Parts: sequence; C-alpha cells; structure tokens
Amino acid sequence: MTFSSAIFYDPNVTPVFPGDLIDDYRVDSLIARGGMASVFRATDVRDGSCVAIKIPHPEAECDPVFYSRFQREEQIGKLMDHPGVVKEIGDGKKSRVYLVLEWVEGELLRNILSREGRLAAERAVRIAVEICGALEHVHSNGVVHRDLKPENVMLDSRDRIKLIDFGIAAKQGARRLTFGKFSRLAGTADYIAPEQLKGKRGDARTDVYALGVMLFEMLTGKAPFEGENLFAIMNGRLLHDAPSPRETDPTISLALEQIVARAMARDPKDRYQSARDLAWDLDHQELRGASEAREASKRREGFRLWRACLSKQVLFYVGLAMIPMLLFGLMLVVARNA
Repeated sequence: MTFSSAIFYDPNVTPVFPGDLIDDYRVDSLIARGGMASVFRATDVRDGSCVAIKIPHPEAECDPVFYSRFQREEQIGKLMDHPGVVKEIGDGKKSRVYLVLEWVEGELLRNILSREGRLAAERAVRIAVEICGALEHVHSNGVVHRDLKPENVMLDSRDRIKLIDFGIAAKQGARRLTFGKFSRLAGTADYIAPEQLKGKRGDARTDVYALGVMLFEMLTGKAPFEGENLFAIMNGRLLHDAPSPRETDPTISLALEQIVARAMARDPKDRYQSARDLAWDLDHQELRGASEAREASKRREGFRLWRACLSKQVLFYVGLAMIPMLLFGLMLVVARNA
C-alpha cells in the first residue's frame, strides 16, 4: 500500500512514516487503518523478523478510556497461546503507546467473501470449526472477543484461521469501561448480538451468535439482517428470528440450517452454550440429522398412538353414554307391551 502526505498530516491518523524507527522496530508500510488506531508492518531490527505494530491515533491516545482499553488489549494478547489467535509479543519497554503483534501471513475472510461471494458449504463449515477452536481457547481464558466478524479473521492458504483485533474484548472480572461512541466501539451492526444491543456485556454465547452470523454469510453471501441503516439492522435482530440460509441456497442441508438457527437464537439460553458444542454439531451433522429424524419419527409415532388412544377413549365414553339411552328405550318397549 502506498502512502501519501495527506495520510500522515491528517490529524485523525497516526503521523508515522515508512522508515521511522519506533524503539526496536522499523516501520515498513501501512496495513490497515481503523477508527481509533492504525496497523503497520514493521521489522524487528534486532533479529530481522517481521511484526505488526498497532499505534493509536493521536486523539485516541489522549483518551483515558481508550488508553485503558488499549492496555487491556495488550494484557489479553499476552494471555493467548493458540495457533488460531494472534499473539502479543512486545516486551513492555516502549517509548510510546503501541502494541507489537506477531505477523500473520494470509488474507482477511472479508476479502475472500468480497471476491467469491459465498463459499461452498464444506469450506464454510471447516472455517467455522477452526474459529470455534480458537474461541474455545479465548473463552477458557475468561475473555470474550465481542467484535467477531470477517474483518477480524485471517486465513492462510490452507484456510487455517487467526483471530485478530481484541480492541473491544472483555476480560472476566475486569471493571467495565463506558464508551460514548457505541456503534464504533461496542460491536459491528451486522454481527452484534441482541443482548449487546440491550446494553449487556455479553459472554461466550455472544461470540457464538456472531459466528452464527458469519456462517450464514459464508453460506449465502449476505448478512441475515438487512435494512436502510444500522438501526434498522439492529432492530431486526431484536424483533425477528434470522431467516433460513436455505431460502438462498436450497442445497444447504436441513441439519446445517438448524445449526445456524440455533447459533443465532435471539435468547442466549437457546443458543449453543459454548463454541465447543457448536463445533461438535458442525463436525457431526450426519448424527444431528439422524437424531432429528429419530425425534421426528418419535413425535409422529407418539401422535399416532395418541390418536389411537383418543379414538378408543371416545368409543368407550360414547358406549357409556349409549347405555342409559338403550335402557330407556327398553323400558319404553316394556311399558307399551304391558
């Protein structure tokens, strides 16, 4: 990516140039720019290794709330030790505020979806299972990502994933931070869970919901809720269940449709309670399908038996009701013949 002077002298971005030395890291190029920080590719001059450095924009760096969030992101990054989660590798000796992250070779899932539209069901499921494994590690460390979306998932050439950007992640037991810019800092409209919209902090099931939305998007090429603006999108998920991906692609299996629906249930109690549970169903769709078929068969058989039993009961009571009528008729015949 090329740089322009307009980028660096814009007061809303970080004034960093290629070739600048930040402690032991030489800045090579700009990789991404977010609302509050920019990410650069850099070289560790001590050993020549490639790293990513995340530097907050000047106005964000002066914000005490964002600074606390940035510190928390660094602490969370040091907790992670999983091949599917980006690592924070800084040594803590810094002359300014920034994060040093491992360099990840690959492509954002968002770029893949933009190019390919939608993915084959087998590939979408495989990627979702990979994400589940990373989420299980994150959740086991008491962390909720809270901003899971295709922009925050990197894939290598073999579709191995890496979760990135824990900028609004929440750590269990940590004090709650209040943000004024809700739409930018508390999640992304297409993926935010209903409970987050209600002001709740969320838990592991919040990330499960977002992954359900991502799986829907991978299967169909579009988000499940659409609207004229982000408020219409967010309101839709509060009032309505997600549509079926089979409406877009009827070749999607019934079992997979049911898995997606459960992952995106509006009430967290109705969702998968862990990423591990979601991964198991994705890996064993044939068993889920067989189980659903057995349950449906049981329901049908139960209904048949209930109708048969009801019919017998109806006949029994009809018979009982007929007895007085027969006796009354018999008495009339006897009276007439007397």
